[in-house]
Amino acid sequence: MQKLLPGVIAMAIIVVVSNILVQYPIGQWLTWGAFTYPFAFLVSELVNRFHGAPAARRVVYSGFVVGLMCSLIGTQINGEYGPLVTLRVAIGSGTAFLVAQLLDVSVFDRLRRSAWWRAPFLGSFFGSSIDTLLFFSIAFSATLTWMEPANDISWAIESVPLLGFGPHVPLWVSLGMADWCVKIAVDLIALMPFRAVVAKYAARVA
Repeated sequence: MQKLLPGVIAMAIIVVVSNILVQYPIGQWLTWGAFTYPFAFLVSELVNRFHGAPAARRVVYSGFVVGLMCSLIGTQINGEYGPLVTLRVAIGSGTAFLVAQLLDVSVFDRLRRSAWWRAPFLGSFFGSSIDTLLFFSIAFSATLTWMEPANDISWAIESVPLLGFGPHVPLWVSLGMADWCVKIAVDLIALMPFRAVVAKYAARVA
């Protein structure tokens, strides 16, 4: 377990920081948390590369526990419009994190012997995509209002142009699309530190 401690700590920091920064919007579509959360994929992928898929899954589970703790704390803090974390947001966040991270681990493991960029990029791509779909649909879609009837999501299902200029869609779809675009951009950027860390490790053991 000691060899996984750096990964566990890094994952915990990213989860905590992202849960804090998601409270701070950037413009109309994004929050600062959108820029930090994707690095969770980088952490699990580095652990996967160095220690294998079972070890990466353990790091993911540790991040999931930290995320649950953050959600629990958030439900006890009231903001301008009620609790910072509603039940639907908590369920959506936990479900999306766990499913997306485990998907990333599986894709990475299957592609680990292919070109160096393929496993981290495709793992992150599929993970980010399912993460966005699960979180925003569980947290804000009108079809799941039965999960938390007292939670007013009228603001999220208001029909607006997609990202301000496309066809009319519920607001949460625009929020999800913007979030997904940032995730993919960060996933691409994260290929550079992934490559650098792997190369440094290879040089050390050579």
